[in-house]
Order: sequence, then structure tokens, then C-alpha cells
Amino acid sequence: MEKLRLLVQPIGEVPSEVLEHIAREIPTYLSFVDAEISRKSVGIPKGAFNQYRGQYLSTHILNMLKKLFEEFDVDKILGVCDVDLYVPRLNFVFGEAEMRGRVALISIRRLRQEFYGFPPDDSLLKLRALKEALHEIGHTLGLEHCFNPGCVMYFSNTIHDTDAKGPGFCDECLAKLAKML
Repeated sequence: MEKLRLLVQPIGEVPSEVLEHIAREIPTYLSFVDAEISRKSVGIPKGAFNQYRGQYLSTHILNMLKKLFEEFDVDKILGVCDVDLYVPRLNFVFGEAEMRGRVALISIRRLRQEFYGFPPDDSLLKLRALKEALHEIGHTLGLEHCFNPGCVMYFSNTIHDTDAKGPGFCDECLAKLAKML
């Protein structure tokens, strides 16, 4: 089986060590994926910012990512940004993905300890970013939210949910993935 090619695409200013950690670790959990980092960052699209909410509409950024397939010969794109994201019915999201699609997006803004008034913790930030990246990539592969709170596909309603789950997929989600591939 040919490996799935994933582009980790920085959007705006994102620490390179976070991008490198995501790209290096994703194949540990998804052995059929090769991840590479885009050499150039792209800007956040105009119109994504909602002044009333003070947040960025993640769907607008996902749509921008779709246009990058014209430039890159990859199977999927994971955008990584550092702004506060939302979708209309939720207060915020850590990320969003096209179900069974080609694009996914995460933000590290609410994954940072500083967001909650604590000192920075780079290792915790990288772990949280990896978990959310794997979660959103899981959606692009067809996985829905899992009811197992330890599975990376468990829905994170708070940062505590993200911290409680592991970066790995539970046996049930792994079995679903095996059937899909």
C-alpha cells in the first residue's frame, strides 16, 4: 500500500518545534502516513475573523486550505494556526476537519498553558497539538467521535478532555480504520 502524503501547513506564526513534533509523531500512530512540513507559512484568509466574537471561523480557513492542493502534490493537508477558532454552534473549537475529506485544521491557541493563566509548558503544548492533529486527521479518514475518553477520537469539550485522552486510537477506532483502508 502506498503511504498517504500529509502536508503540515503553518498558517501565520506557529513555533517550528510544534510543527516538527506533529510531523515526526503522526506516523507513530498512523503508520500509513508520511508527514512533511510546508516550507512557507500562509496567512489567515480575509473574512475569517468575526469581530463580534473576537474569534476566527475555522470553516473559512479550511476552505482556504483546499486551494493549496493546486500547489502541493499531497493527499491531505493539516493546517496549524495560533488563533482562537470557532464554529457557529460552539463557543470554540480546538480544530475542525472535513469528514472523509482532504483538509483538517487545528489551533494551538487554547492548547497553550498561558491561555489558562499558567506558565508556558512547551512539552505539554506539543503533546496537546499532536492529540488534536491526530483527532482531526482521524475525521478526514472517516472516524467519528468515540465514546472512550482515553481515545484520541474522544470529543474535547475542554482542555481537561484533551489532557485526559491519549494520543493513540482505541482498539475499536483502529478496527474501523483498518476496514476503511
